Amino acid sequence: MSSFAARIFAVLLLIVLAGAIACDASGRSATAVPNPAVDAALATTKSEQTAVVAGGCFWGIQAVFQHVKGVISATSGYSGGAANTAEYERVSDGDTGHAESVKIVYDASQVTYGQLLRVFFSVAHDPTELNRQGPDTGSQYRSSIFYGNDEQKRIAEAYIAQLDKTKVFARPIVTQVVPLKAFYPAEGYHQNYAALHPDNPYIVYNDAPKVAHLQQQLPEFYIGK
Repeated sequence: MSSFAARIFAVLLLIVLAGAIACDASGRSATAVPNPAVDAALATTKSEQTAVVAGGCFWGIQAVFQHVKGVISATSGYSGGAANTAEYERVSDGDTGHAESVKIVYDASQVTYGQLLRVFFSVAHDPTELNRQGPDTGSQYRSSIFYGNDEQKRIAEAYIAQLDKTKVFARPIVTQVVPLKAFYPAEGYHQNYAALHPDNPYIVYNDAPKVAHLQQQLPEFYIGK
């Protein structure tokens, strides 16, 4: 994808070919994703912590986590590559090492890191798709968890092993668990894109259903805006 137009074209093409397009999470709307067996405890007092994940277009990931209890902010950006290539047109080439990512700042007294990962795996994206999500293809759309410390690494790896062992998904999880070297915020026009452009066909068919599934499947984590 090299532009917004490419995203919209991909969606419209699929509508023409298939009659309708479902977001990548919609096919799994009935999938029960359990709580992580290994997780951090809720903090006893307000504590701001950070999580960084990637799973397809950052518009949808940001939109989902903006509706999650305990999330203070969710910012679209880039992780995995160098600072001098952390810009949309360069990342869209697919050869910068960056993934479209979202930095989540959350209150650890309201939601745990493992619970955020439960949202990530259950409604935010399909963790079994390699280097793609929905109509978007390329390594910049890969599924990744960028851990910031050993505890996050331990929780993420244990959760993936748990989900694979219990065969929650029909296919193996391909999510990478890699250290966070840096997060670079995306351009301003990418921030809050789903909220600001609710009638955009890409948002309607790919991202709005993810937020709806959050409310339906995980109501205990959903907050309205």
